[in-house]
Amino acid sequence: MESPPPTATEQSHVQRIEESQEFRELRHSFRSFAFPVTIGFILWYLLYVMLSSYAPAFMAAKVVGHINVALVLGLLQFLTTFAIAAWYARYADRRLDPPATAIRERFDQATVHAPREAGE
Repeated sequence: MESPPPTATEQSHVQRIEESQEFRELRHSFRSFAFPVTIGFILWYLLYVMLSSYAPAFMAAKVVGHINVALVLGLLQFLTTFAIAAWYARYADRRLDPPATAIRERFDQATVHAPREAGE
């Protein structure tokens, strides 16, 4: 079931939030983390793909027993994914969630909610 389109007052409420300095700072904090980490991970992944395509002898080199460089780098891709997820969760808990909560509380207090009819 789709939500009904926002009313004019809801749109102006959202617009006021988006135009606030606190929200701009929150968005900047998120982007200053997310964009560099995303670019770094994509480059790391592309390095793996390029090595697999253009350096098969290097990727086939044995590290220990039957474990080769390709397997080690492939497993490091998974490890990197989980490390980035944990890093982001910690970053969000410390730098994103507190200001987001403050913004939400500030604008919720300023908003007068109209009573809803039964069944809505």
